[in-house]
Amino acid sequence: MRPLSTHGSRPNGTLLIITGLLATLAALAFPLWSSADRSATGPDTLDAQSVPTAFGPLSATDRLFVTKVRLAGLWELPAGRQAEERAPTGAIATAGEHLVRGHTFLDARVREVAARLRLDLPDRPTPQQRGWLRTLTAARGPDYERAFANLLRAAHGQVFALVAQVHASTRNTLVRDLADDANTTVLDHMEVLEATGLVDFDALARSAATAAPPPGTRSPAPPGPAASPAPAAPVAPAPAFPLPPAASSPAAGR
Repeated sequence: MRPLSTHGSRPNGTLLIITGLLATLAALAFPLWSSADRSATGPDTLDAQSVPTAFGPLSATDRLFVTKVRLAGLWELPAGRQAEERAPTGAIATAGEHLVRGHTFLDARVREVAARLRLDLPDRPTPQQRGWLRTLTAARGPDYERAFANLLRAAHGQVFALVAQVHASTRNTLVRDLADDANTTVLDHMEVLEATGLVDFDALARSAATAAPPPGTRSPAPPGPAASPAPAAPVAPAPAFPLPPAASSPAAGR
């Protein structure tokens, strides 16, 4: 694959945008991973931040993982639909199709797991995720293809490490099964995104290497199961693409 900078003056601007997005994504991931890593430091801390369930202890890392699976689908599913609609090339259309199919399945799975564990789930993408969707919407032609391939590949690469960590360490059977499904889905998406031939692996590596190190202080654990979580507040402006179904109330889950 040729470096993006060899394609002429126009892709140079795209490279700067992509590099900035990748750096932002890597920097945002470190605080989340730090919370997960430090929540399991020592048996006492692990037990203190875990709650009992019928499916095994539910740790802070488990709860973070469930939330991140939902959040991934809230922006990657609309991004996949957009790629299918635009279909600038066969490879991008194929990647979009895989994103839609994979996250439709994974979103249904995470809502089922959250309901059984009585966990509340977000109903809107984060502000950063909505910004990524706006970036893709504004891009055109080759710029769109490069932004789509690199931004989505970076996002999947970040969550892939968390999936492996959760699958290896969780004591909750529902979370372990969800991690197994997420592992299959994320790996498939990474492969089809790489098959576009547009992924800048050098930019990915440099963004990860230059990202800020994890903070030295412990982050509080995500909240545990709630008997009656409040509905998510609406966010304006709404994304331009249809979102997955809203998370069902845990009380109605089982």
